[in-house]
Amino acid sequence: MIFRHYDSAKDKAAGFRIYQEVGWIDGTVTADQLDWYFCNSGTSHVAEVNGEAECLVIGAAGDVRYQAELLPFGCITAVTTSRVGRGQHLALRLTARAIAEEVRKGALVAGLGMFDQGFYNRLGMGTGSYEHHVSVLTSDLKVQANARVPRRLSVEDWEAVHAARLRRRRQHGAVSLLPPGFTRGRMVSWGSNHFGLGYADEPDGGLSHLVWMSAPNVGHGPYEAKYLLYQNREQFLELIALLKSLGDQVYTVKLHEPAEVQLQDLLHRPFRNHDITRGSAHATGTSALCWWQMRICDLPACLAQTHLRGESVRFNLLLSDPIAHYLPEEEPWRGVAGEYVVTLGPESSATVGQESALPTMRATVNAFTRLWLGVRPATGLAMTDEIEAPESLLEALDDVVRLPKPRPDWDY
Repeated sequence: MIFRHYDSAKDKAAGFRIYQEVGWIDGTVTADQLDWYFCNSGTSHVAEVNGEAECLVIGAAGDVRYQAELLPFGCITAVTTSRVGRGQHLALRLTARAIAEEVRKGALVAGLGMFDQGFYNRLGMGTGSYEHHVSVLTSDLKVQANARVPRRLSVEDWEAVHAARLRRRRQHGAVSLLPPGFTRGRMVSWGSNHFGLGYADEPDGGLSHLVWMSAPNVGHGPYEAKYLLYQNREQFLELIALLKSLGDQVYTVKLHEPAEVQLQDLLHRPFRNHDITRGSAHATGTSALCWWQMRICDLPACLAQTHLRGESVRFNLLLSDPIAHYLPEEEPWRGVAGEYVVTLGPESSATVGQESALPTMRATVNAFTRLWLGVRPATGLAMTDEIEAPESLLEALDDVVRLPKPRPDWDY
């Protein structure tokens, strides 16, 4: 068993076979496209068994917004294991190595999309906040704006779309992946019934705001807005007006609710229409599910860029990190386990050591990352996750860690 970097000449066919065996691609993506847009857009790793790649992990560089700061982010965009490679812990061991490499490149935070909760917890990943998926009747949208005639967009506009993704309005927790191949690969892999509508209002003629749509049923929908990209209120409202303008033909549109808005505010009769459409192909309503996880990879560096309101809270932190169990002995980065004195407040910090006069928290990096991101308050995490601390410390942390819910706003 050999763990190494991906080699196109040697591994392209095996990587394509792995993706086919796990059901991640059908006839819409070729082996060359998988190789170009995904494997070679980031840093790809394989586990070789009997001379052939049987596990493929892809990492990509980006950044994540923490309040007003942009922190270097290492994203694991894909973890796939063939039928032959199952049951040998290849995915965990290879993913741990991929995370460690992103850390060596400067990532302070790592993240991934989970196939289910629990597996990547073994690598120190903490579950994020809920994402809201909303289905609306286009005729039910209310907006005090009119949409101009949009520009038609196709897969050939992938570079402009990627640039618009990087320019989009970003809230706390928002992620951007820098390699443009990932945007191109997504757009290609969604197949033929996809299109975009947008506006090129940038000074250089670039795309300022757009919606990229999936239309399995081209006639009456439902359509799904894969990307809803904008930079300000006016652009957002114009895109909502644009969706409404499709209502003569398209009955329903599904979209991810943006972090800063409540889409129910833009509906005329949400309860009535939910009842009327229940059980149909055009059922309206909102569902919530978290698909992403993140972890701190450098605690002192992350806290040095953490600026919270209110009075500072100081405490001892006994932090555990399970990722070391899956890293090779020669890997210098071993996670972030250790004993720290932590300050959370306007100027935050983490220094190695303990102070006997301070209260003590015991936590996994999984749970502490969730606290730091603002996924849930300390008192709530102490009920459901691996955090133990005096009630007075938990309540003090509830007062100082008051953040918007983190939302990556990027599919990976």
